[in-house]
Amino acid sequence: MNNDFLTPVEFSHFLLNKHVQPGDTAVDATAGNGYDTLFLAELVKEKGTVYSFDIQDEAVANTIKLLNDYSFLDRVRIFNDSHENIDNYLEETNVSAVIFNLGYLPGGDKTIKTKASSTVTAVKKSMNFLKKGGIIVLVVYSGHRGGVEEKEAVLNFLKDLNYKRYNVIKYSYLNQPDFSPELLALIKR
Repeated sequence: MNNDFLTPVEFSHFLLNKHVQPGDTAVDATAGNGYDTLFLAELVKEKGTVYSFDIQDEAVANTIKLLNDYSFLDRVRIFNDSHENIDNYLEETNVSAVIFNLGYLPGGDKTIKTKASSTVTAVKKSMNFLKKGGIIVLVVYSGHRGGVEEKEAVLNFLKDLNYKRYNVIKYSYLNQPDFSPELLALIKR
């Protein structure tokens, strides 16, 4: 028997799998190399839609290539824009799940990264599109310049949410280095 805990990324996929059904609408707010977009596209199946955002041309190209490799591009709408502009693109108010991976593009330019102000704005805006029982998941990588400030800004926003409207969790290792990945999630009640 395996005694390991799920990593924050594995736990994010576990939560998404519980909340996203075939035909649903889901959002990857930080496309990166496309792995979460691909995962969501598999969950929503042919009749669902995934909205995917990234500010970097390289990330958008990586995501398109990955989706083409799996023939899932037809169910994904990809935008080369910041997640803070999510409300300019979403057309539905019944989003089942939104995933964020905070930090920088793995293998990319480490000077281009998510920032506290745009991330909190994007989370707030995403909440307006979330259906009852929908989830927003944030995998937080804080080991880069500005990462701790971003994590603290998101934590401060989430901890003040009305508990009658949202359940919020934090999943992290207590005995790991300070910059190990963490997971934050909220469910709309």
